[in-house]
Amino acid sequence: MSVVVRFAPSPTGYLHIGGARTALFNWLYARHTGGRYVLRIEDTDRQRSTEAAVQAILDGLSWLGLDADAPPVFQFARAERHREVAEQLLAKGLAYRCYETPAEAEARRAAQQAQKLPVRYDGKWRDRDPSEAPEGVSPVIRLRAPTEGETVIDDLVQGRVTVRNDQLDDMILLRSDGTPTYMHSVVVDDIDMGITHVIRGDDHLTNTFRQAQLYQAIGAALPRFAHIPLIHGPDGAKLSKRHGALAVTEYREMGLLPEAVRNYLLRLGWGHGDEEIISIDDAIAWFDIKDVGRGPSRLDMGKLENLNAHYLRQRPNAELLDLLDPFLAKAGLEADATGRARLLAGMDGLKQRARTLVDLAAAAAIYLRARPLPLDAKAAGLLTDEARDRLASLAAPLAALPSWDEASLEAVCREAAEAAGIGFGKLAQPLRAAVTGSNVSPGLFEVMRVLGREETLARLADVTAGRNPAALATN
Repeated sequence: MSVVVRFAPSPTGYLHIGGARTALFNWLYARHTGGRYVLRIEDTDRQRSTEAAVQAILDGLSWLGLDADAPPVFQFARAERHREVAEQLLAKGLAYRCYETPAEAEARRAAQQAQKLPVRYDGKWRDRDPSEAPEGVSPVIRLRAPTEGETVIDDLVQGRVTVRNDQLDDMILLRSDGTPTYMHSVVVDDIDMGITHVIRGDDHLTNTFRQAQLYQAIGAALPRFAHIPLIHGPDGAKLSKRHGALAVTEYREMGLLPEAVRNYLLRLGWGHGDEEIISIDDAIAWFDIKDVGRGPSRLDMGKLENLNAHYLRQRPNAELLDLLDPFLAKAGLEADATGRARLLAGMDGLKQRARTLVDLAAAAAIYLRARPLPLDAKAAGLLTDEARDRLASLAAPLAALPSWDEASLEAVCREAAEAAGIGFGKLAQPLRAAVTGSNVSPGLFEVMRVLGREETLARLADVTAGRNPAALATN
């Protein structure tokens, strides 16, 4: 049997980070087994489903590299097929028309709540003759579910789970206006699409018992189910906005790389020994849905950013430069041809200290800000009158260097510090402040090499002449 899995989001909002992990697990299982991964947009909620949400889902999945093996199926477009199956069940006596009015339903629910009973349909119209139906009431169609015995699911993650059939009620297949319900549509779609494995959050487990009864009524074999635990916040509570970003697009805007987010989501609930850094090829080779744990995972943004730092260092510099453009723009920076050349030449040093593309854009400012260079408060504090005098005397030997390379730059600076009878740091720290506007940066002589002779000497001249803005808020 060839594996066919699906990710089936509702386009009523953004692509949730928990949904993204569900999509990843489905995608990986399909790749691991040589099967197919398909996407179904469950847009039956016409009032809340939007084109913008559909596009956000598609964009988020594409950004994560989780493209489906076929164009997406839109559930609402299949409504006629859903109605057809419900009518077939009705004709076979496996479903029935229920004429309970909205007022009767509300009274029933209130009475059940008052008696502290489970709120569920009481089967009033299950065996009644439709001739008794009140006038002017459009019926719903309900499944005639079994009332004895048990429904058993052998879940690939949760193990064997069982519910007594008398604990379930007859679920609605078609509403009174003839529109199919979500619960009914999902089953018909999964059957028609040949879905062999349903991998989804464990908050759907209760739905699964009801849907299993519908599979049986239709006469279709059940897929294998795998209900994965939800992602919780660092405090163990259900993930919510107070824990931070929830939408996949927010993670992209935070400057995280898709491969880092994908790797991190993979490790939320699944593992392979002590491996933390897992390439996509290894993930495909190693992943099995049966290895997912039963307990909820906790989101840890610190771990995610540390993982992202690793992937930043692995990315080719030219790719990082292209990815950096929108983050530079947000930081009020613009890279012309000269700036881009400097960034490319200095990227190795910049990315060693960055955890996100936001960090990287902030660090890139040393190569992009126009002269006279603004100084942050700590840099300004290093540039005392004495330090400025030493930098002024350093300009001539720097200008005379025959080769503008890191070794030569360091050598001439060390000679100047020794001649002045001061420790090397007493010269290097103000020099860093002068050429970068900050007290922290990649290697000082790497920065000077990347800036080039003309720009470095011009920045020194600005400092010694006192032309720099007094202070700039530190990035």
